[in-house]
Amino acid sequence: MSEVIFEKSVPGRRGVTFPTAGLSDQSINALLPPSFQRQSALTLPEISENDLIRHYTKLSNQNYGVDTGFYPLGSCTMKYNPKIHEEVARYEGFAGIHPLQPAETVQGALKLLYELQHFLVEISGMDQVSLQQAAGAQGELVGMLIIRAYHRTQGKLGRARTKVIIPDSAHGTNPASAALAGFTIQTVRTDSDGTIDKDDLAKVLDQNTAAIMLTNPNTLGLFEKGIGEIARRVHDAGALLYLDGANLNALLGLTRPGDMGFDIVHFNLHKTFSTPHGGGGPGAGPVGVKQALAPFLPFPLIERRATAQGDRFQFEKNRKTAVGRVHSFYGNFGILLRAYTYIRRLGAEGLLDISRNTILNANYLKKQLEADYAIPYGARPCMHEFVVSAKQFKSQGVHAWDIAKRLMDYGFYPPTINFPLIVEEALMIEAPESESKETLDRFAKAMHAICGEIKEDPEKVIQAPHTCVIKRVDETLAARQLNVRYQ
Repeated sequence: MSEVIFEKSVPGRRGVTFPTAGLSDQSINALLPPSFQRQSALTLPEISENDLIRHYTKLSNQNYGVDTGFYPLGSCTMKYNPKIHEEVARYEGFAGIHPLQPAETVQGALKLLYELQHFLVEISGMDQVSLQQAAGAQGELVGMLIIRAYHRTQGKLGRARTKVIIPDSAHGTNPASAALAGFTIQTVRTDSDGTIDKDDLAKVLDQNTAAIMLTNPNTLGLFEKGIGEIARRVHDAGALLYLDGANLNALLGLTRPGDMGFDIVHFNLHKTFSTPHGGGGPGAGPVGVKQALAPFLPFPLIERRATAQGDRFQFEKNRKTAVGRVHSFYGNFGILLRAYTYIRRLGAEGLLDISRNTILNANYLKKQLEADYAIPYGARPCMHEFVVSAKQFKSQGVHAWDIAKRLMDYGFYPPTINFPLIVEEALMIEAPESESKETLDRFAKAMHAICGEIKEDPEKVIQAPHTCVIKRVDETLAARQLNVRYQ
């Protein structure tokens, strides 16, 4: 294992020295109030500049990223981020502005945000969009707060409208977001086709239901064919239909959530519109709503005002019905800028090609793997992702996580494992449109080889990875006793 930077430290060694202006440490300290003076020495590594550069360059070469390889990470849509995004984000007129500048001095930035709002309106079939949310999960929470505010104005929040229905295949953030907003959770089952069980839905949908949260296509990669009927039932019950937009990458240009009957949707810009994931942030999770819910969107939206000098863009005046401000200023502008660039660069036909190609990639790869791996609910064509099961290998002592670890030896990032929870030993695989046929063939070849290894030498898979800098770790211990400090 590589040494950490502290282990390379040599007392007295410096990468850079600063001019003292002829002052001693004592003289400098005399210029600082005692409350601002450090009372103990910093325990920082002491290392030369060239050793420092070599250390971190080596670490960066050991790292895996979307610029170095394929992420078959189902549900996360880890696709390549075009470098033109970074170039545009560095334009002085964007990178050099400050959120506290007067609106008159940042008209270009405000126009961009205004246009992005309307691009997402058109793409989703909603009537209004807020860009303020910092992530998809925050978008979910805001969506739930909007639903709560809507029902309150209808006089239906109290003893009634306190329940949110969520499928058993849903992302874990769905029940978490609904619970944070004060709702109780009711689960609806998946049927043998991999979609919502309509009979079970009829049992749980009632006058206490505030909303149903769906992902469409769902986490099995299957389109809810009965979405029209589901929307009708939900609305007839006086509830709202919420779309978890995590899988919007499969719908662009083909259909729109608003046309399917959804009342509210959140977008994951990092998934669909190719902005950086950012290791947990920064992100962006815009929320789109139908007109009846627009008064409750977070404040502020960007408005366009016609003047004698032309269109002017400004932050709207405060709306008393808004659920509040959920992010400082107007969200993560740099991420929104990248998504805007992606949409403008591709145009309507390009966005349609995204969905066509990601669906083609997923079905091609699914076909490649079906001889070696069980594919639950695999009779139907999938959308942008699919789920295989490693259940058949349990008799040899091999689990889904073993296959995922072994894939690292073949140079691939592991797919999502053990999700959705309704599939035992699940491996959830997605092949974004940015991946070539050759890459998918190499991945399929690796999966086929691992299947052969399980039959001939299962310990080789169980003990993987063998070629990585860090071998298998105790992930449960790491999660429960996280310690990232050097001691």
